[in-house]
Amino acid sequence: MIDPDKLMRWPLPPVTQAYTERDTLLYALGLGLGQQQPLDPAQLSFVYEGAPGGLRVLPSMAVVLATGPFWMQDPATGIDWQRILHGEQTLRLHKPLPAAGTVVGEHRIEALYDKGAGKGALMLLERKLFDAASGDLLARVGSTVFLRGDGGFGGRSDGAPQPHPLPTDRAPDQVFDLPTRPEQALLYRLSGDLNPLHIDPAVARAAGFERPILHGLCSYGIAARALLALLCGNDPARLRRLDLRFASPVYPGETLRFEVWLEAPGRAAFRAQVVERGPLILNNGLAEFEPA
Repeated sequence: MIDPDKLMRWPLPPVTQAYTERDTLLYALGLGLGQQQPLDPAQLSFVYEGAPGGLRVLPSMAVVLATGPFWMQDPATGIDWQRILHGEQTLRLHKPLPAAGTVVGEHRIEALYDKGAGKGALMLLERKLFDAASGDLLARVGSTVFLRGDGGFGGRSDGAPQPHPLPTDRAPDQVFDLPTRPEQALLYRLSGDLNPLHIDPAVARAAGFERPILHGLCSYGIAARALLALLCGNDPARLRRLDLRFASPVYPGETLRFEVWLEAPGRAAFRAQVVERGPLILNNGLAEFEPA
């Protein structure tokens, strides 16, 4: 069982990661940039180092940088790591990511919430991402981990952040479809997530899926693609915040339909579903951006 005091004090040393333009290009290709319109100047700016104005970096790349080892697998944490789920992802952007460089991630456990015995628990994690050369804060990356097997440790149950509500009184202001490719998970995994669930059919079947599923953070990055195009004129410097809740998995090759509601200048709510099967896969999305 989790010892909340011990877990909140769990040592999470800083993680330093150097990355190159090749890594930046690979991340963008893993999200499907250029797969339909390889000559589109807006897409080329993310996948071609010689593009006019230089190589642009998708803001969502912050979520895969300086992540560090999978410490929750350590038995001393008390976490039933085989039953954890990635429930929500948040991102606050302070400066555009450089196309290449070295970053330092400072990690901490922000909070624990006990849903009760048999109901699981929530763990909120934060990672501050700094440019190693300048010391500038680039981004704050947050994730909510659902610890399905770890409820009932006696912690507080109230106060957990609530998901962003979507408008229910009107149709979305914008709808945007983005396809994925059958081999997309094979390419995306090269940005760091080598979980065999996303490539090995036997592992996927053992987990209850008919075939390997797309990485959740790949779907998150595709959401960033969609919102950059719809709200920011494909300018990464204009995106300020991107939060969402993961609702269900995506199979590579499916099409994602994004529905976006403009709530105020520089603020939009969104969700996404799989066109071919219908289920909602991303929900309670919130984007904040610099208006044109």
